[in-house]
Amino acid sequence: MGEAEEKLEPSGPLLPEVQHRSISPLRSRDFLLFWTAGAVDGLGTCASSLFLPLILLGAGHSAGLAGLVASVALVSGLAVSPVAGVFADRWPRKPMMYAAALVAACAMGSVFVTVALGHVVLVHVLVAAAVEQAASATYGAAASGTIRRLVPPEGYTRAIGYLQARDQAVQIVGPTLGGVLYQLSRWVPLLADAVSFLLVAVLSKAIRTDLTPDREGPAAPFTRELAEGLRFVCAEPFLRFVVVWTAGINALLGALYFHAVFASHAQGAGPAAIGLILTLAGVGGLLGALAAPWLVRRVRAARIVTGASWVMVPTAAGLAFASRTWTYGLLLSGVSLIVPSVVVVLQTRAVLATPDRLLARMGTVLGTAGQGVAVLAPVAAGVLVAEYGGRAVALGCAGAFAGLALYATSRARLVVGEAL
Repeated sequence: MGEAEEKLEPSGPLLPEVQHRSISPLRSRDFLLFWTAGAVDGLGTCASSLFLPLILLGAGHSAGLAGLVASVALVSGLAVSPVAGVFADRWPRKPMMYAAALVAACAMGSVFVTVALGHVVLVHVLVAAAVEQAASATYGAAASGTIRRLVPPEGYTRAIGYLQARDQAVQIVGPTLGGVLYQLSRWVPLLADAVSFLLVAVLSKAIRTDLTPDREGPAAPFTRELAEGLRFVCAEPFLRFVVVWTAGINALLGALYFHAVFASHAQGAGPAAIGLILTLAGVGGLLGALAAPWLVRRVRAARIVTGASWVMVPTAAGLAFASRTWTYGLLLSGVSLIVPSVVVVLQTRAVLATPDRLLARMGTVLGTAGQGVAVLAPVAAGVLVAEYGGRAVALGCAGAFAGLALYATSRARLVVGEAL
């Protein structure tokens, strides 16, 4: 990418105007392969991860140990992600992607074999789950630097919108698919996950575009390159804003989702009703992701970010007074409808603001910050709902959303690129 592409112009609607004339990224063979690989990966992961705890419980292990496996796996992914980002900015990214997918396939394939044979060993499942998450984090680090190579700058907004829509659709379809497969036999979701990783490896290898990152001279020591990615994010006012906004939104949305689950359960809602809440939220997210490129073409970026931040305040407050399952679902669906447009704006400008040689490290820094905070959401929501009640938690989230909206409003000039 040239030097001119590494900076944002001060005009807010510049990208939307250019985007209006762009060809759909899905017409690009390599982007379609990349998009499909992510969809297959997500479906396989949803099919197995939600039901792996049930497999452990069925083997006689306690709920605490089953939860420990899930937590250790998640932490391993978070720990590996920044390290993988350094190597993804050093090495050819395509080989990293399909090698990571093959490692994940082997890990989940080994669990499938043991479950199918009726010999579930906790330590083996724990190690395999951690390896699978670490491999997935490595794949994600390499993949975070691909958009710039697969799509021209005028197509970034639509491409990121398609990726958001894909992920939202996977969240809706994946759990249902996993449930159907689990009904066939408890090992079938694990087999599906292993096969999905093999397909991801094949699709990634089929990408023809050279995804090798740009380098300026020989590689520096590992710790220096790791620190360089962190310093770059900290030095850019816009990227600092993205870190704070994303971490805050992830934490608050996670708390609201689990608040809705806990509060509705306390009111006597059954599993089907609680599933309806999550389904409605997923549908809202999918519709928001599909509409995001259209909205970004017509509304200034700063207005999208600040407007969405303020709209979430009354939505969160409404959850404090919800008394029916469908009300929880509609309110969460409204929040999920809003977020994708902001994500498209922020991710597009983050890609434009970052040199190619730092893309993977920038992506892993932002992702680790957001996911690391989100890990605490279920625990925090459960403790707060039990201690103070659902209404107090929802109102507290509404107050936190208001603080985040004030922060977004005060930093609105960064969104249109004046500080970049």
